[in-house]
Amino acid sequence: MIQLLASDLDGTIIYNHEITKEDLEAVKQLKQTDVKFVVCTGKTYAMTKDVCNILEPAYGIFGNGAQVINLQTGEEIIRNSITNTQVIDCLEIAKKHNLHVHIYTDNKIIAQESLKYMAYRNYVLYKDQVQFDVVDSMKTYIKKQNPNILKFILSGEKDLRKVKKEIEAKENVTAIQIKKYGEYRDKIVDREYEYLDIVPKDVTKYQALKQLSLYLKIPFANIMAIGDNINDIEMIKYAGIGVAIGGSYEEVQKVASYVTRNTVKTGGFAEAVSKFIKEKRSEHVYSRRI
Repeated sequence: MIQLLASDLDGTIIYNHEITKEDLEAVKQLKQTDVKFVVCTGKTYAMTKDVCNILEPAYGIFGNGAQVINLQTGEEIIRNSITNTQVIDCLEIAKKHNLHVHIYTDNKIIAQESLKYMAYRNYVLYKDQVQFDVVDSMKTYIKKQNPNILKFILSGEKDLRKVKKEIEAKENVTAIQIKKYGEYRDKIVDREYEYLDIVPKDVTKYQALKQLSLYLKIPFANIMAIGDNINDIEMIKYAGIGVAIGGSYEEVQKVASYVTRNTVKTGGFAEAVSKFIKEKRSEHVYSRRI
């Protein structure tokens, strides 16, 4: 029996900053059950606060697992910050490969030299929610301001597999590689690129969800995880029920126990909720009556 539903946001519930009526209704119906609803996103809490106010999840996993918050009380349960020294070391690698860099703190996004790629995308979408700063030297900024950095992004129009290996071999961090090509092209900035989402070692959505499950005393077998992107693979693979949204990355669909017929644009999240929570609930009630 599903006790917790963990869902990604962008590409799973949100498409082009919008949520379908079907998905909103599914969230409303979810609240009528005792299933705990958890949002799992690569974004910071400041960037997703408005969405959380709409969806009203019980808990939130932010920054790809860097932070876990009880959204009912505001309590921060987990915080895993990347160290300033690690970021400065990664800056040297970024410079060598001519990559754009930006960092995330609790309420700011700071970019070096300009807003490009993912930094510019976030500016377009979240400029009213998060403060954006552009600095001449990220290294100087970090040394002077000593910010608490939740995660760090390297972006560029090149294959970043070698850069990922170089960073992970040198630093005790996890670098998640995301590609924005072809059908996954970034339509907000009208550009193809890829980026590395860098967080402390072994900090992932899956690890954060596993820690949250222990905190809530909910077996992982009783968790349903829904997503569409590379950073969702682990939680989908190991959840009791792992769901890939229709049209998601092929790597995600391969590990899922179910792939929705609907996409994020047509209520894929609602389809999954209807199939695995509403139906299972009714079966459970019926068996008790017998």
